[in-house]
This record gives sequence, structure tokens and C-alpha cells, in this order.
Amino acid sequence: MADELGRAIAFQHAFARRKSPAVLPVPGGFAVLDERYPMSHDDNRLIVESGRPGAALAAAEETLAGLGHRLVCVDDDRLGQEFRPAFAAAGYEHDTNLVMAFHGVRPAASAPAQRLGLEELLPVLRAEWRESLPHASEQVVEGLAARAATRTAGADRVEFRAVRAPGGQVAARADLYVHDGVAQIENVYTGERHRGQGHARALMTALLAETADAELTFLVADAADWPREFYARLGFVPLGRTHAFLRT
Repeated sequence: MADELGRAIAFQHAFARRKSPAVLPVPGGFAVLDERYPMSHDDNRLIVESGRPGAALAAAEETLAGLGHRLVCVDDDRLGQEFRPAFAAAGYEHDTNLVMAFHGVRPAASAPAQRLGLEELLPVLRAEWRESLPHASEQVVEGLAARAATRTAGADRVEFRAVRAPGGQVAARADLYVHDGVAQIENVYTGERHRGQGHARALMTALLAETADAELTFLVADAADWPREFYARLGFVPLGRTHAFLRT
């Protein structure tokens, strides 16, 4: 599983580099920057693979200067644990994610997940952000939704997929990234009014059936949140942990 973890992390790093208009070297890693979306943590962050916490803290202050956040991602579990005290002292919050790979029996999908073009996806994303951030300005909502367009440069194949409720509304959605034999399922989301009705399971079943030829199918789940248990029931197993340090 160590080989799978390394391959999944390498996939994520390459994806971040390809989709970013600016990639800068920093001690022990690199930074990705996109001035079009200054509120986006994912598009403006440091990714650290080695080094000392002091160097990473200094690099975050220098590289992310002028932004409203500082985000440092450490994709090595041991290193992330070593960084925790220094980052906590500097006022950073800490989150842990699980990289999970599919090791189950590939299901047979009853129906494929539908493809969403950006013109249909963007209104869905705007509505979701308005729901989750009711006090955010329209400028912030628009930026958080529009950044989805940058993902299309991240891999050979980037698609936005969905299953619909009986009335035709998008009930659950996810991103699918495929590159060099690796598939990542990302940004899985079910609308609040559609939860508990099996839409996420139908979507995941369809995507797992579709990626049967991939050498590795993985996703990233919050280590402290319930979806990791849902993914485990589908056949995903933890490969390892990554860490994120955020100050806002």
C-alpha cells in the first residue's frame, strides 16, 4: 500500500502543478498560486514534502502575502506530526485527511453518471456555496464556483459527473480525474434536500464501474468526518494520512 500512497500523492502534486498558472519553489516543496481566485485555499497554498517547520512558516508568510489565509499542506504523516507544535504556536488550525484506495470488488452500475458541462455545473456550485456560506458576497460565491474551470487542466481527463433526482435536479455530483492509469474521485457532494436517498451511492457505484481499468482509484476523505465510513463500506481502504495547516 505504500506504493499506492506514493502514487496517489504524486498524482495530486502533479495535478496541482498542471492546473496552476503560477508554481513557485519553496524550501522542501512548492507553492501554487492563482491571483484570479484569492479566496480559494486550494488554488493558493504551499505543498511541503520535507524540511523544518520554521522554513515552511516563513515560506507561507512570504509566498502567500496579501491573501486572507495561509495554507500549508504536508503530505507525509511523520513530517506532519512533527510540524504540529510549531504551527499551533503560530496560530494555525490542523486537519488530517485520509488517502483511501479502492480495494473492493468493482460494482456493476445500473446507469452511468451523467456528464455535466461547466455551463450546467456553475449554477449548481453557486447555489451550494450560497447555501453553505449565506453571508458571503456574490463576488466570493462567484469566485468559489468559477475556480472549477481551472481543474480541467489538471489531468488528461477531467470530468464533472452527477446523478439526478426524479425531477431532474442534480442530486449528487463529483469530479473524476484520470491520468496515466490513476483515477481520483474528488469533491463528492450531495445537496441537502437530496441526502439519505441513495444518490451518493449510485454516483460512486457508477464511477467505480467506469474506472475499472484504472491501475489505482483513490479519493481523499476528512479523517474526522463520517464520509470516510461510507467510502469504507464501498470498498475503499486507508493508505495513509496527510496534514493541512490553515490560518485565516
